[in-house]
Amino acid sequence: MGVAVQIAYTVSGLAVGFIVGLTGVGGGSLMTPLLVIVFGINPATAVGTDLLYASITKSAGAWVHAKRGNVDWKLVGALGSGSVPAAIVTLAVLHFLGVDSKSASGVITFSLGIAILLTAFALLFKSRLQRLARGGERARQWREQHAYKATALTGAIIGVLVSLSSVGAGALGVTALFWLFPAMATVRIVGSDIAHAVPLTAVAGLGHFAMGSVDLDLLGALLLGSLPGIYIGSHLSHRVPEHWLRPMLASILILVGGKLVW
Repeated sequence: MGVAVQIAYTVSGLAVGFIVGLTGVGGGSLMTPLLVIVFGINPATAVGTDLLYASITKSAGAWVHAKRGNVDWKLVGALGSGSVPAAIVTLAVLHFLGVDSKSASGVITFSLGIAILLTAFALLFKSRLQRLARGGERARQWREQHAYKATALTGAIIGVLVSLSSVGAGALGVTALFWLFPAMATVRIVGSDIAHAVPLTAVAGLGHFAMGSVDLDLLGALLLGSLPGIYIGSHLSHRVPEHWLRPMLASILILVGGKLVW
């Protein structure tokens, strides 16, 4: 890897890290399409590298949330009971197809586009979805009986999406949890989602590494830029109006997701 290319990756990591810190949006929805579209990196390599990148960066966030008591470990276990087996099965399918094959690249690119479009939808309609999630008495009774089973199913869907695209463990996971646990504090839902994302992205990332679809030099360059970017963005987040930042980011994601799908 040339010096100029390494600097470009590090600057990209800085920019993505800054946006992640500023908005709380998962880095996969920004980093992976950037690597594929702008730098022309093989989709499988972009996904595999971003998964290990996510497992490292999310570990710090999970530790902070756990230390503050913002993690519901029963919820994390329910999500993981679906997501980790689903990730392993998805990785096995990718290995069978040949992770660098044309068919696998097509599946990964399409899945990435769909996951990004769903993330944009979750960003745009977050508040409305939260209000609808409260529902009535029938919805409350259903949740009491089936919430954790539905959480495991949600985890399985997220496990497939994350293994194929590296996107889904952030905005999509949180949105689904708001539907299933509307009475739970937001900070606890976010903390639990981040804690769940660490083992999921680690398992999926190591699976990609075993198949040879991780670039360690790229990973190092991205981390070098993103860690200070996340720190700076998180300290400025309270100064930026969310009511215009989220629609702007969602619009960008719609354009990127549309390009990958069509």
